[in-house]
Amino acid sequence: MMSRAERSHLGDWWWTVDRALLAGLGVLMTAGLVFLMAGGPPVAERLGLPTFHFLNRQVMYLLPTIALILAVSFLSLRHIRRMALVTYGLGIALCIAATKYGPEIKGAHRWIQFGPIGVQPSEFVKPAFVILAAWAFAEGARRRDMPGGTLAVLLLPMTIVPLILQPDFGQTMLVTMVWCCMVFVAGLHWLWVGGLGGLGLIGVAAAYEFLPHVRARITRFMDKESGDNFQTFWSQESFNSGGWFGTGPGEGVAKRHLPDAHTDFIFSVAGEEFGVIVCIGIVLLFAFIVMRGLMLARRSDDIFCRLAITGLTALFGLQACINMAVNTRMMPAKGMTLPFISYGGSSLISLALGMGFLVALTRRRPRTTLLNRDEGSAH
Repeated sequence: MMSRAERSHLGDWWWTVDRALLAGLGVLMTAGLVFLMAGGPPVAERLGLPTFHFLNRQVMYLLPTIALILAVSFLSLRHIRRMALVTYGLGIALCIAATKYGPEIKGAHRWIQFGPIGVQPSEFVKPAFVILAAWAFAEGARRRDMPGGTLAVLLLPMTIVPLILQPDFGQTMLVTMVWCCMVFVAGLHWLWVGGLGGLGLIGVAAAYEFLPHVRARITRFMDKESGDNFQTFWSQESFNSGGWFGTGPGEGVAKRHLPDAHTDFIFSVAGEEFGVIVCIGIVLLFAFIVMRGLMLARRSDDIFCRLAITGLTALFGLQACINMAVNTRMMPAKGMTLPFISYGGSSLISLALGMGFLVALTRRRPRTTLLNRDEGSAH
């Protein structure tokens, strides 16, 4: 056990970090491995891979994930902003490159290959975007000569246009909702928030009218008889089969029919084999992490920290809500992973970056330290 008198970097970190937040993330990662043991083998067998291929790779991804969360959590506010700026620039450049040179997967160009490694750059853009938007809003609030609000507004189209070109409307919707949450917290009048919401609805209507694949997804969601509802049928069937207490580990049937049982629909696999009770527990765990983040944001005296924590927490919580809503057929399919539970290297590493930022921002810092760092960043 570390003493409070210890003045090392590790000692300072241990006594200033929010350990409840770290514990929640650790439980989530452990639950992800358990659920992947259930959902991964059928997919691996269909692809001719070893039975625990996805589980073994997930363990390999978790090692750098944990290391990245811990490493980023040591960063100062100034270094967080610098890292976000570099990540955002590279991420947007790779998103644009993916539209031209990336492989086409399910009608979209969202990935870019570096030899045998595939990267989805939009995943890394999201947490960096939150930090930069919070920085712009905060600087605009602190300094009248700084057009921070204008920069924060311009950041949104700069971010979503490359996503629309891929096209990736799930991530576009998620980024826009997170940005609206930050705008609200930044103090924009509710009429502006309503106006932005109206523009969002117009965007959805335009996508439905002019983009056939968006229209097809919405039509299939609204009318079960209108087309192929294979995945949504089996995801719903998994909850019906599992009931309150589940069929038992390894006894599920739906996962043998769901092509994305290890990624987008792993929550359905958990519902069938472990029951609705366990799924409610997962929902409560996500709720705990989100509420903890929002409570820490409310306690912060620093505008930048408050906005960034709110944005990162909203990003994490909304992504989880969208995935679970798709699994329970409350939303059309979006192709979005369940944070720290679904299989995926890009998803895990990008989440590690975002949660590392969150852990760093929620560390307890003396007010004088914050003021000194802000004065230093202004010069």
